[in-house]
Amino acid sequence: MKKKLSAKLKPSASKSKKKQMVKPPKGKMLEMKKTPSPKPSPMHDPQFAQAVQNYETGLRAMQERKFDKAKTLFQKLASAGPKELADRAAVHLNACNQQLARANVSFKTAEEHYDYVVSLMNVGDYVTAREHLEGLVGKHGKADYIWYGFAVLECLTGHVEESLKKLNEAIKLNPSNRFQARSDTDFNNMADDPRFTELLYPEPGAPDAWQSEGR
Repeated sequence: MKKKLSAKLKPSASKSKKKQMVKPPKGKMLEMKKTPSPKPSPMHDPQFAQAVQNYETGLRAMQERKFDKAKTLFQKLASAGPKELADRAAVHLNACNQQLARANVSFKTAEEHYDYVVSLMNVGDYVTAREHLEGLVGKHGKADYIWYGFAVLECLTGHVEESLKKLNEAIKLNPSNRFQARSDTDFNNMADDPRFTELLYPEPGAPDAWQSEGR
């Protein structure tokens, strides 16, 4: 028998055609676009984390009245720290300088001494502020602003009963303190206390709430 000739497979059209390479136009080079790397979050930046730690250490030093230590920390942050902290550090640095300048200065008047107490309260040094206020009350017990400031301190430190008593004393010495206290945010801790409302908004002709209760 004659052998059948096997049919020759014709190459497919896709294989027969040579692949054409796409050439870039002359004078131009194709560049691969680089994917921008994500910027690290400030909270995960070691330098930023260290700056935050130094800032918090400076605040604690101020509260402990270690103004020299706090000044050093805030100076570094104000000059070379991140923008988020530099502005606030500059404010605290100024406060440190004021405290250090007053360290060896005696107070000529009760008003000057009281201003110093206010600066202590502003930086959160409530313990030292209380010591000075107690001294001021002992020497200048008729000064209504001292009682008012003492009432603010008591409220800020959570001593509501004492705050109400001292505020009442300030109002008795100077009734205008009642109107000042109405818009003073330092008394926000007592805003919902009905006794505070009665003290600031007494009914016409009604006796003083604290006197009626034997205080």
